[in-house]
Amino acid sequence: MKKVFKTISLAVIASLMLASCEGTKKSETLPGISQGLIDSVSYAVGASLGSMVKQTDFGTLNMKELNTALEDVMNDKDPKIDMGLANEIITKYLTKRQEAVSVKSAEEAAKFFEENKQKEGVVALESGLQYKILAEGNGITPAPEDTIEVHYKGTLIDGTQFDSSYDRNETATLALNNFIPGWVEGMQKVSEGGKIELYIPAELAYGNQQMGAIKPGSTLIFEVELIKIKKAAQQQ
Repeated sequence: MKKVFKTISLAVIASLMLASCEGTKKSETLPGISQGLIDSVSYAVGASLGSMVKQTDFGTLNMKELNTALEDVMNDKDPKIDMGLANEIITKYLTKRQEAVSVKSAEEAAKFFEENKQKEGVVALESGLQYKILAEGNGITPAPEDTIEVHYKGTLIDGTQFDSSYDRNETATLALNNFIPGWVEGMQKVSEGGKIELYIPAELAYGNQQMGAIKPGSTLIFEVELIKIKKAAQQQ
């Protein structure tokens, strides 16, 4: 997955809010435009803007300042900041926040892996990957170029689930080397018909990228059932 910064332009938000405000004044005298309809579209605009803000991981925002900014724009008041610098301010903050989140995640990960390797059945590898065999298979293990069919569930170390083929009621089938490095190494430790739990450090997963619910520097835990292996030689 690619690293993406979803930077919101305050100038765009401001123009949308101004258009909404102007449209409201004009619409009040238009035939067929009821106050109920104006209320509905007003809420829809607010919900749309809120969704844009939420999708970009700002963390906790000062809602009082946010509302003040919207009101200033809508009431034609001079904003507290130079609107030409708005995107620069946002980008610098997001970069700094991502770095801070990565540091925090690294500290949590170090503690997690130190404690986890002491648990019964957990094997720690030189790469930093840890794993535990939950069920033995038939002895046939996949190579990186092989195609594997799996059922899996992915969670963060705080228990948050970010993906699950079980929830979709559909297995995943891909060449093993198309998965993240932690999978490539870890799935070679379990055989067909078996089940494994992978504890993957960020450097073997998505590094410092933000991937939806997966924050920068996140440790990933996967419970994987290896249903079937299709050897690369058999695919030719």
